[in-house]
Amino acid sequence: MGCSSCSTAKDGQPRGCKNNGTCGTDGCNKLTVFDWLSNMSLPNGAKPFDCVEVRFKNSRKEFFRNTENLTLSIGDVVATQAQSGHDVGMVTLTGELVKVQMKKKKEDHHSPDLPKIYRRASQKDIDKWQKCRGREEEIKKRSREIAIILGLQMKISDVEFQGDGSKATFYYTAEERVDFRQLIKDMAKAFGIRIEMRQIGYRQEAQRLGGIGSCGRELCCSTWLTDFRSVSTSSARYQQLSLNPQKLAGQCGKLKCCLNYELDMYLEALTDFPSSDTKLQTEKGLAFCQKADIFKSTLWFSYRNEPSNWHALSKDQVLEIIQKNKKKEKVASLEEYVADNSVQEEMAFENVVGQDSLTRFDRPKRRKNRNRKSRKNQKRRPKNA
Repeated sequence: MGCSSCSTAKDGQPRGCKNNGTCGTDGCNKLTVFDWLSNMSLPNGAKPFDCVEVRFKNSRKEFFRNTENLTLSIGDVVATQAQSGHDVGMVTLTGELVKVQMKKKKEDHHSPDLPKIYRRASQKDIDKWQKCRGREEEIKKRSREIAIILGLQMKISDVEFQGDGSKATFYYTAEERVDFRQLIKDMAKAFGIRIEMRQIGYRQEAQRLGGIGSCGRELCCSTWLTDFRSVSTSSARYQQLSLNPQKLAGQCGKLKCCLNYELDMYLEALTDFPSSDTKLQTEKGLAFCQKADIFKSTLWFSYRNEPSNWHALSKDQVLEIIQKNKKKEKVASLEEYVADNSVQEEMAFENVVGQDSLTRFDRPKRRKNRNRKSRKNQKRRPKNA
């Protein structure tokens, strides 16, 4: 992630826009939304939508009403209403597309309880906000030490300060219920701020912290994925993946969300595909299905007495055999159908230039030089000798 002007400097911060990845140019923001209505003007007499989307630390986004009719654009830092005091965030979306996002997230834009935007953040607000953000790592480390001393089975994964610095929200994960009343007292005494504890799931933790997946790209949940659908091992079975928990699990320890991306295509292809427990009756014996390839429309069968000898049949051939078996007819053998499938493959590439193989250095050297030397020595010797 990062816009064209964001290159890493010596101190680890982006060079160019100097906004630490919050420049609002569609590439630096987590869970960014492309405003495809930004270049379109409103009809005559239409008023602009009075709600905006504001992002706070990491992936937390909320909707606010622009009661002051401020001319806001993506990337503006604003002071917003909070339960007590005010918070500071960055505008990520404006205009009619905010109404679509609110409808998607089931937010009522007519609700009078919708929080408001106070003003554009002044330099004093931004300085105080950045000062509080600079304390988060130190406070997170000390809070973890306090939790370990109290013997609580929980993991504090992230700390988020409110814009005015009066309150800090601690995000934690735990497998069981945790009594953190003493923890709140100790942290409030040590930090001198109001404490709010919020439990999140392991997927929400990975969404907030971010990371690199096994595919080499950034995590989907921290870049564009907004909803978490349930993922089960049946998704891997339908796609004929090995049920290896180390390969199927993501950074959060749960099953990868990408297992659901191509599941609908597999389910649609399997509607007219023979079942995996299909048995074919032949005169040579009963044959069982060992493997199926949806892309090639091929199934592999083997006889009961020869489980290691597989025969590749096309989907149409298997359906034909099944129809004959329903009529109580047996085919002679699977080898007849396999012989029909055996077509000589055409050579797609031929080395007409005479290029050497890449593995030519792996071959053992031949002992030609010694034979040549012995022949030369025999020629040099006199005939009398």
